[in-house]
Amino acid sequence: MSRKYFGTDGIRGRVGEYPITPDFMLKLGWAAGMAFRKMGACRVLVGKDTRISGYMFESALEAGLSAAGADVLLLGPMPTPAIAYLTRTFHAEAGIVISASHNPHDDNGIKFFSGQGTKLPDEVESMIEELMDAPMTVAESSKLGKVSRINDAAGRYIEFCKSSVPTTTDFAGLKLVIDCAHGATYKVAPNVFRELGAQVTVLSAAPDGLNINDNCGSTHMEALQAAVLIGHADLGIAFDGDGDRVLMVDHTGAIVDGDDLLFIIARDLQERGKLHGGVVGTLMSNLGLELAFKDLSIPFVRASVGDRYVMAELKERDWQLGGENSGHIVCCHHTTTGDAIIAALQVLLALKRRDETLAHARQGLRKCPQVLVNVRFAGGDVNPVEHPSVKEACERVTQAMGGRGRVLLRKSGTEPLVRVMVEGDDEKVVRGYADELARLVSEVCA
Repeated sequence: MSRKYFGTDGIRGRVGEYPITPDFMLKLGWAAGMAFRKMGACRVLVGKDTRISGYMFESALEAGLSAAGADVLLLGPMPTPAIAYLTRTFHAEAGIVISASHNPHDDNGIKFFSGQGTKLPDEVESMIEELMDAPMTVAESSKLGKVSRINDAAGRYIEFCKSSVPTTTDFAGLKLVIDCAHGATYKVAPNVFRELGAQVTVLSAAPDGLNINDNCGSTHMEALQAAVLIGHADLGIAFDGDGDRVLMVDHTGAIVDGDDLLFIIARDLQERGKLHGGVVGTLMSNLGLELAFKDLSIPFVRASVGDRYVMAELKERDWQLGGENSGHIVCCHHTTTGDAIIAALQVLLALKRRDETLAHARQGLRKCPQVLVNVRFAGGDVNPVEHPSVKEACERVTQAMGGRGRVLLRKSGTEPLVRVMVEGDDEKVVRGYADELARLVSEVCA
């Protein structure tokens, strides 16, 4: 489906620049409310992360939904996966998340969940887009939507996270450092791990509306690495601004990415006979992950980059585990979308069952050197990836690596960037090829 507003992960952009404006959000709330009301009586949950513009867009969406006759339940700052979960448990028609995930505070965006806590079907997104071009109407006064607030949302989600591990789970003696990125996990994440017995030191859990993802969280790991080493912690856990991505730091201060975490969870599930089917990665998953799963006889397939595509592949194959090296991990045997807290709990369980450190557990995955270079371009309709000289160079580099490496160029779905990725046996060679291709892409974009 060709989308006018929706990207691979909702609608996202810079605050104050179309379409991330109050008037657009008012109309979007109305269009969504009208689309959902076609299914009958309509309740929509609205949650957000901690960025300051969330208040403005929450009010605009609330007004639009009410004008369409949809009832609104406000959750306040909550992780994105919490909104998916609560949408299901409240039997609402839809959930809306106001967030720009790992982006800085001056970006924001909108994500939708269906009543099942999954991404909206294409036909519903298409219906909303069509309604965006229709004149806005207002339901008669007696049929306007009502607005209320769910005051115990955080407690409900904390209990749900804890229910993803056996009731006998006790992390007593485990020393953790948690970085909440001044984002949506700042309240719930520390409580989840503390209530399961862990000793928790918390970083970046004082949001002021402007500091979300600011030199903290899963995109800036330096403070967490230092805190783990200084505090002699067993490991560190870093969330992103909306709580759907997780990365870790082992006791040596080394960063443990999504590929590592996915490997640890998959191996544990297989050993316990609970890995149904195989694992879905993406085009960016390290070649070493694919080879490690091959050694374990675990089926592995690659989807396009983006949680929407990972989820679609899991659903198509009726598998339960997938993820990205960015730390977006989906455990479908527990939830319907990527959930950073639940993924972290599954890793901790795997370590506890094997009685091993994170540093030791990750040794089962031998990664191939991988170099990623981001090349910014003007955007618009230009697609440097399809330029003949770029395609020819990619084919030449691929052949030169003789089957012992991969080349991947792709446009970002959220920013005007081309991501140039090369991986292979020799890091120096890989970096040389990546820099060569990045220069060529930059010249084509000039």
